[in-house]
Amino acid sequence: MKLTRQNMIGPWAGLPVAWNDDDTFDEKTYRQDVERCCAAGLPGVYTGGTTGEFYALEFDEFKQVAKATIGECKQAGTPVMIGCSSTFTLGVIRRARYAQEQGADAIQVALPFWMEVPDREVVPFYKAVSDAVPGLPISIYETLRAKKAISVAQHRAIHKEVPAVIMVKSNENTVGHTPGGCVELSKLYNVFVGEEAIARLGPHGAVGCCSSLVYQNPRIILHMFDLLAGKQWKELKGWTDKVHKLIFKGLKPCFDAGCVDSAIDRVLGLSAGFLKTSLRSRGPYPSCTPKMLKQFQQWLKRNLPEFLEL
Repeated sequence: MKLTRQNMIGPWAGLPVAWNDDDTFDEKTYRQDVERCCAAGLPGVYTGGTTGEFYALEFDEFKQVAKATIGECKQAGTPVMIGCSSTFTLGVIRRARYAQEQGADAIQVALPFWMEVPDREVVPFYKAVSDAVPGLPISIYETLRAKKAISVAQHRAIHKEVPAVIMVKSNENTVGHTPGGCVELSKLYNVFVGEEAIARLGPHGAVGCCSSLVYQNPRIILHMFDLLAGKQWKELKGWTDKVHKLIFKGLKPCFDAGCVDSAIDRVLGLSAGFLKTSLRSRGPYPSCTPKMLKQFQQWLKRNLPEFLEL
């Protein structure tokens, strides 16, 4: 499928990678998780973001995961995006070229993050990546983990010089995560934000999400995006309030234990039984434990039982 601003919308599933006990890629389980997301009718699937632990993959492993993701999505007819972030331009380009060769519909790229990219290099970086994979749509993964928030002016320059960029994943404390910034970026490309923010930022142009909750409970999150498309803000806010409670109260013990991102998203995916991935995240970053998963399931049962009903 040719992705455009018209069809790259809604909750895309940002999947965690399944690992065996010996820290090798559990391809069978992972392929089943991708297949399950496709069968649920999700508008797109991707990996290679923070949840997909791009920062913890050797290039050979990246190729294994990307090939498996693309293969399952192509078989199901589901759009697929591969995160290709790296600490240097050539690293991104190698990944992007492989993703394009395998048939990815889009790639997602954050700014290199070990050293802060100078302002003058932001646009040339994205142009270099785009020039290496002509015709392939690009999503900007904007996060302060890259040590830089891209300004509206820089986004405008990217839009002018790199027309392949059609989406930005705007995280907390970036310009697209504010009402005014969301309005401005929506003039350039599609703005994706977190599930808890779509009622707040939907009226200002947000149209999608790189989602972990969509594989916690596809039915609920797809319904939320139907409400977003229908501009039913009051009802949508009721759901985003529940999501906020789920994240900041239900998952608090996991956060308190130092677990973040991929570790948290595995608990979400496993809580209602939709995903079959492992709880294991790659070290030195901590993994959630079976006890934490059980505690979260019990919390959901007491407080938000509808999220357990697939």
